[in-house]
Amino acid sequence: MRQEYEFDRKCFAQQSSLISVEKKVAAGNCRFPVSLGRSYYNSLNQFVVEVSGGVSAEGDDHFEYGKAVEFFTVSMNHEIRPIKIASQVSFASDKSLTLVLPDRDHLSVLESSERLGVQLSFDETSYRAMFEALERLLSVQSGRLFDLRETLLGNRPAGFFSFNPLRFPWLNTSQEAAVNKILMAKDVAVVHGPPGTGKTTTLVEAIYETLRRESQVLVCAQSNMAVDWISEQLVDRGVNVLRIGNPCRVDDKMLSYTYERRFESHPHYDTLWSMRKVVRELYRTNRSKALVVKEKAEALEYEIREDLFSEARVVACTLVGAANPLLYGRTFQSLFIDEAAQAIEAACWIPICKSHRVILAGDHKQLPPTIKCFEAERAGLSYTLMEKIVASKPDVVTLLNLQYRMNERIMQFSSDWFYEGKLKAAENVRCRGILDYEEPVEWVDTRNFSFEEEYVTLSAGRVNKMEAELVITLLSQFIEKVGPHRVLDERIDFGVISPYKAQVYYLRRLMRECKSLKPFRALITINTVDGFQGQERDVVLISLVRSNEDGEIGFLRELRRMNVAMTRARMKLMVIGDSSTLTRHKFYRSLWNWVENPQS
Repeated sequence: MRQEYEFDRKCFAQQSSLISVEKKVAAGNCRFPVSLGRSYYNSLNQFVVEVSGGVSAEGDDHFEYGKAVEFFTVSMNHEIRPIKIASQVSFASDKSLTLVLPDRDHLSVLESSERLGVQLSFDETSYRAMFEALERLLSVQSGRLFDLRETLLGNRPAGFFSFNPLRFPWLNTSQEAAVNKILMAKDVAVVHGPPGTGKTTTLVEAIYETLRRESQVLVCAQSNMAVDWISEQLVDRGVNVLRIGNPCRVDDKMLSYTYERRFESHPHYDTLWSMRKVVRELYRTNRSKALVVKEKAEALEYEIREDLFSEARVVACTLVGAANPLLYGRTFQSLFIDEAAQAIEAACWIPICKSHRVILAGDHKQLPPTIKCFEAERAGLSYTLMEKIVASKPDVVTLLNLQYRMNERIMQFSSDWFYEGKLKAAENVRCRGILDYEEPVEWVDTRNFSFEEEYVTLSAGRVNKMEAELVITLLSQFIEKVGPHRVLDERIDFGVISPYKAQVYYLRRLMRECKSLKPFRALITINTVDGFQGQERDVVLISLVRSNEDGEIGFLRELRRMNVAMTRARMKLMVIGDSSTLTRHKFYRSLWNWVENPQS
């Protein structure tokens, strides 16, 4: 973990000093130029300022709740001048940011600055939270956390309660078994959910049933998007959710159960707001009286906070968000971690330190954690806690084996290669398709087209422009084949996936320039494999990019990414790539042979 931290910090410092503002904006790490909007004290008594503008045209943006940012100005001769004001994101949307300032006095500095920008600064907060969790974990010598540590790390067997399994007729057999295993678990349970098998449905049912036995549970995930999704499902079941952090999907439904909105809606909030205003005014004239009022305000704030937590049945946040001061001193009987296979172990221990038992859900055959340091990855940082538990405690694992997304043919190769052939297609999706007699899986081979991949320094990625043009042509042709009116009437949607960002950017540019695709743009999504995690489309085209005489395929060797890409399609999957390059690897050779022999 320390290696990853040092490497990440060093890379960030180098990139900050060497990369231009334009490239930072394109990478989604910077917004420039921005304009200042409203400034005010928010419900948590933080002084905030709204900024808007400067968003990347590509739409890929990494600004999220809690992330540290720094302001800067750019002179007319393009010199970047940092403004030494520590700030963090309180709220983020595609169009604007709400940023917390240390105090009101810093606003005048920003207002007097021209050509203002804001960029992400190094994320010390997340690393600090992980290091603190690990230190606590390693130092504990007794108690529940000690027992849980010994169990999860394989030094003790996991315990189970014994009772007759409950029936859930609305779930399938494997989902029902998973819920029962969760309810019986004293220490740990794992839900292994391959693509389309209803992992979230199972997890929501298990949480709902657990709440019949416990007053409150903690629900976490690696990403804000995953926290939002499971929170929405729980709200739809009538569960009172308290969302800690900023939801990714900014709408009234999501915002209404955030801590900030709930805080503002409390009956005593107006009184608290008035008291805070008095404190700010008295600080200039009568500090001793201000301190008296401040003490009463803090007592009222504590009362409001305790009311909100006592009413909530589910507290939801990201793994790192579990280190939020709002959760200091709070413990939970049960912790549910979604996306557990994408989270590095240190992050998982942050909420585990607040819990008595843990349920992990995910799929370690899909996307792994993002590790930036090769040495750290080689040392085992990418080996997740979920993988460790699956390997050492198979008795706590339930595999969901019935999938509801894909045509059986699309599913089959993934099932055979990654899941020991255990996946089955539900009857209502087994033969799903768009056109009669259309082969569900197709490999469009580019080996005879003389396509060439290029290395793009800007994004440290690769692009194959001729292949990208072919992909856009294939997409247009398929829409014509189905029928443009039918595509629009039935809202048939398309996903274009590439493992390489540079290829994604080029594909997006080609689509914007393609007049024939203009009526269908709302139905077409072009993104990286990571960007498609958890999503699905009727038709998926995968551009593999690599085409060279040496058979080099780079990080296409990370087969779990390919598993994600292939399993996004419901009815039609097209793989576009150079077979002469790709089939030198066993996986792609097997895939090629399987596609070419549909009866296999």
